[in-house]
Amino acid sequence: MAIKVIIMDIDGTLVNDEKVITPLTKETLLKAQDKGVRLVLASGRPTSGLLKLAEELDMENHHGLFVCFNGSKVVDCQSHETLYNHAISVEDSKAVLEHLKNFKARPMFDKDEYMFVHDVYADNIQHESRMGCYKLCEVDDLEAACQFPLNKILISAKPCYLKQHFQEMAEPFSNEVHSMFTAPYYYEFNALGVDKATALKHVISFYGSDRTEVIVFGDAHNDITMMQFAGTGVAMGNAVSEVKNIADIVTDTNDNDGIVQALKELKLCL
Repeated sequence: MAIKVIIMDIDGTLVNDEKVITPLTKETLLKAQDKGVRLVLASGRPTSGLLKLAEELDMENHHGLFVCFNGSKVVDCQSHETLYNHAISVEDSKAVLEHLKNFKARPMFDKDEYMFVHDVYADNIQHESRMGCYKLCEVDDLEAACQFPLNKILISAKPCYLKQHFQEMAEPFSNEVHSMFTAPYYYEFNALGVDKATALKHVISFYGSDRTEVIVFGDAHNDITMMQFAGTGVAMGNAVSEVKNIADIVTDTNDNDGIVQALKELKLCL
């Protein structure tokens, strides 16, 4: 099998539960790049939340790419040039944020190095700011503060509350924006038509590759479309059942070098 591009989700896939890349996985991916394979990090995270991982993997010197905000943006690692960007309009962003005032949830959105929130001490806010390498900006009214298109509106709430109310949150905007769970405690809004598979079309066009030459690793619902799009889709052992059901291969967990094990099974370990 001729694989030219390895595409990986981050949390629950590339990094282990301690949020680090294991030494064996790092070594394997560095060797892959030395043999001409391109690496792509595909995540719900912003660009700023991917830079440190890309530096570890030396992606800047091997023509790597970022797929950020669940596919809303594609960025060149080396030049930081935006190759594709599809954000939610200001009008739709403000409408969603106004509607979310009716729920016991914590919306947040970013602009450059800042993440805008209503309460910097609320659950998951500090965690999310660290993952995205953001400075926090607390505002009284998020809808009023939104004066620019948004790549993503992230909602944090207790899992039981989100499960009960996510349809009420999303239903008024089903024709304007796309929404999904990315964790039991996270629900996200992107522009309509945004998903990781759509972004991957721009990735393979940039590389001049074919989808059959692409292998994708993922674990969560927002990875399903790109796994179905790629020539080979690999579910991590810790993946949700919906991801395992559509995968070509189910490998070991993110804590047990699942990426390396799958590459070995496919005789692609470099």
